Amino acid sequence: MAILVTGGTKGIGFAIARRFAKPGTDVFLNFLSDHAAAERAQKAIEAAGAQAHLVQGDVGTPEGARAVLDRVAAVTDRLDQLVHCAVRVISGPLLDMNPADFTAAVNLNGTALLYLVQAARPLFKRGSTVFFLSSRGSRVALPNYAAVGVPKALAESLVRYLALELAPLGVRANCVAPGMVDTEALRRVYGERTDELLRQSAASNPSGRNVSDDDYCGLIEFLASPAAEMIQGQVVFVTGGSYLAA
Repeated sequence: MAILVTGGTKGIGFAIARRFAKPGTDVFLNFLSDHAAAERAQKAIEAAGAQAHLVQGDVGTPEGARAVLDRVAAVTDRLDQLVHCAVRVISGPLLDMNPADFTAAVNLNGTALLYLVQAARPLFKRGSTVFFLSSRGSRVALPNYAAVGVPKALAESLVRYLALELAPLGVRANCVAPGMVDTEALRRVYGERTDELLRQSAASNPSGRNVSDDDYCGLIEFLASPAAEMIQGQVVFVTGGSYLAA
């Protein structure tokens, strides 16, 4: 088995990579620039018995995505899971945002899903699955979140269109949208307010706590299994009931 996780050395991406890290599995961890985090992630994946492959590169361009998948193809002739978690965070009001910076965020946070799937297509086999990590900000306008939320909405639409074209190949595409998770990206958006927002989120959650790594990793594991063969083009929120009531 082989899995590629973009943004796989930190946060949600690393949690997913670690969930699939089992003996006999090739785990490809894509990252952009944080070598220290990449090395820590590699050691953790190898400690679980999997083969960890660090793949540095910016998948926010067609050329960058192709270069990353070429590295994967040099090691394996199949890709069972493609998980796009990489994110570019630009915090601030949309009206004040640099257009070039916003475009770069849209490319990585949204359109890159298409670049990756196109580049990975020769490695897909029947039963392969594509996952995009979305969030509530794709549906609701959150303060200072436009550069993440807007492209995530774009990628959710991409998943629906891709699912129709991938299904005849026996390949699935779905989105998973966890509730608030304490990650470096979240802290770049909310800064010193993050801890208080996490406390408020847990207190107001009908299930009495925030989402854990096991909650969304368990869902992805199920969606990647043969039991989920007919689940296509969906966005599944993992929130414990948050956002259901006004």
